[in-house]
Amino acid sequence: MGILQILFWFFVAIIVLVTIHEFGHFYVARRCGVKVLRFSVGFGKVLLRRYDKSGTEYALSAIPLGGYVKMLDEREGKVDPAEQHRAFNRQSVAKRIAIVLAGPVANFILAILVFWVLLVASGERGIAPVIGSVTPNSVAAAANLEVGQEILAVDGVPTASWQSVQRQLLRRLGESGPLTFTTRYPDSSLRYQSEVELDGWLRGVAEPEPLSGLGVKPFVPQVAAIAAEVSPDSPAASAGLMPGDKIIAANDQSIDSAREWIDYVKARPGQSIEVLVEREGETVTLSMTPAAITEGGESFGRVGMAIAPGQWPEDMLRTREYSLVSGFVAGVDKTWETSAFVLLSVKKLIFGEISTKNLSGAITIAKVAGSEAENGWRSFLGFLALLSVSLGVFNLLPIPVLDGGHLMYYLVEVVKGSPVSEKVQAVGYQLGLVMVIGLTILALYNDIMRL
Repeated sequence: MGILQILFWFFVAIIVLVTIHEFGHFYVARRCGVKVLRFSVGFGKVLLRRYDKSGTEYALSAIPLGGYVKMLDEREGKVDPAEQHRAFNRQSVAKRIAIVLAGPVANFILAILVFWVLLVASGERGIAPVIGSVTPNSVAAAANLEVGQEILAVDGVPTASWQSVQRQLLRRLGESGPLTFTTRYPDSSLRYQSEVELDGWLRGVAEPEPLSGLGVKPFVPQVAAIAAEVSPDSPAASAGLMPGDKIIAANDQSIDSAREWIDYVKARPGQSIEVLVEREGETVTLSMTPAAITEGGESFGRVGMAIAPGQWPEDMLRTREYSLVSGFVAGVDKTWETSAFVLLSVKKLIFGEISTKNLSGAITIAKVAGSEAENGWRSFLGFLALLSVSLGVFNLLPIPVLDGGHLMYYLVEVVKGSPVSEKVQAVGYQLGLVMVIGLTILALYNDIMRL
């Protein structure tokens, strides 16, 4: 996907999320009797504007990286005495709390609705978490996990698919203490409990891979090395390989699976390979030299051949369909679980249990937005829902300049019976702004280093 398409989908995501967030503030402010002066999508110079009968200006501004709702407020200028009752600062603390909460709540509602639509439309699908290999001396080996076992639960939470296993393992990053598994063998109803003691598991690791860190690889069914596609001008094309050809042997060594062929090629960059293929019932001998590809300081071979996908056994496919009611309940649960995970990640960042190198900024968001859009509307909507939850949670953090900072001041006001002084609020806003800018710069730095 080109850079313009990536930027397009990034801005689509940002504009949708910001508009929903600010609409939450706008709607509740109106319901509470507060006069809204401007509802802007974007910052900077106003490109388009219109007014409604209440005098509210709806604006589309030049920089589409946020938005805001400007309300009548005596702290920002003189207010006509006839309209003072409509000023934000004149509202009760309960109304101010409701208005500030409305933005993040709108993001959570959006996530629930999107998850609901996706679950009803597509259900949930995954692959049973059956272990394909266990690395010696790994965490998995210490937990006595074995090849062929299916992981039924992690820390007591059911895991119907590898996605579920990943989610539970992500929750334990950087932690110490017991990690428990419930497993079973194929065609057996017996359940086995195993446990391993973690000690700062993957603490501080940049971009940790939970399954690799655990020491397991998923079971993958044997797939024959049959060419699905051959890239033009590739070593495979130059050798005469055609879609549908089945790799039988390489340099007189039998090739029984796609994995064997991939490993064989990767280990021989720049080396000539005599390949025996089966084509329409006949055998053909080809000669190809894998191109040398260097990534991450390592060199490996590549011939430009895509492998035809294999079929998963039916008993390993996990599917779940949802009705309108069950889908909505599942959407609420998914939003809650995602919010809890985001909060847990923030806590782990603060206490150094996961590396700050895992912080991502606008560049990563843009790349993921483009990638998910390329995968189809379902993937893009799922990404939008996850981003909406993250935005809602982040805005509720007790950092001045964010919604959570305002809520913190209002809660103090409730306890002490009077507003926090303007001086204290001003100092807090300055510190909060420095904190937010610092996190933004760090996330942008991480993005650039990943490039």
